Amino acid sequence: MTNGFSQTKVLSIETEYPVSYATISFGDGQGIFADEEGYFYFTEKLYPDVDSLYISALGFKEKTVASSNLPEQLYLETETNTLDEVVIRATVDRKFKTETIEPYLDDDYYKCWLPTIESEIAVYFPNEDDRLKKIASVLFPITLESRDWNKRKRSNADKRAFSTLFKVKFYKNNNGLPGDPLTYSNIVFRATEKNGDEFELHVSEHDLMVPDGGFFVSLQVLGYTDDNGKLLPNKKYKEIKTKTGTVKIPTNFRPLLPFTDEINTYRTYIKRVFINGNGWVQFKKGNGIESSLLRSDLNNYGVGISLNIYKDE
Repeated sequence: MTNGFSQTKVLSIETEYPVSYATISFGDGQGIFADEEGYFYFTEKLYPDVDSLYISALGFKEKTVASSNLPEQLYLETETNTLDEVVIRATVDRKFKTETIEPYLDDDYYKCWLPTIESEIAVYFPNEDDRLKKIASVLFPITLESRDWNKRKRSNADKRAFSTLFKVKFYKNNNGLPGDPLTYSNIVFRATEKNGDEFELHVSEHDLMVPDGGFFVSLQVLGYTDDNGKLLPNKKYKEIKTKTGTVKIPTNFRPLLPFTDEINTYRTYIKRVFINGNGWVQFKKGNGIESSLLRSDLNNYGVGISLNIYKDE
């Protein structure tokens, strides 16, 4: 493309189906996402210092491409282990009861994580016993912001509108860190201020049985959407000039995600594409993470969960 603007479609090389919500990361740690149809938009005018794009998606091999003269179609290869995997879904035909771990809600803006494109947050849930369990739903706490700052403490104050798309992943426990995915399905949801202070995502249809070692559920913001739920092109990161040079600040998205100090273990982990070798880091002091949340001893994103617990045969 000679005009510096490119619309590129990410496809599976094996099936030629679009790779929905693929991650397109920049060499500076920023990024964007493909939409549901696999399209992403990149302009050299907005990102003149970006010379390569790093393409990744769950179940596919990562790929690096030059940002100049992007083709109209990009193909990803499926990971060998996912090609050979046979997913057997066993329907458990017996009675169950549902147990829920409630989310930790908070409307204090200063106790919140600001979602950014380049970060993924995962929360660990241990398996407390040997009963057979299936994940029924996940309860994500959300902090709403008042339109009028002076009325922010009023429960009936008008809330700032947003329409945001999130991606959710489930991982097995690999020696205390998120490991292999429990499912390769694309699981996304759109949240708006009308959902209130928590969003319940129902996942029973994915037949996610709880592994012996527990599991992680993660959340990553994809960006804002239009009124029909279609992902919109993301805005450029902010650039702030300082005495030592220009600092690039990731774009923050709403809603805010409240953190809590009411959990006595460190269950929250974060991952950033170009930090720590794209590896997971436990969210706690001493792990090289600069955060006002940690300075306030707010160590966990208080996600809730509902489990279907089956009775013995």
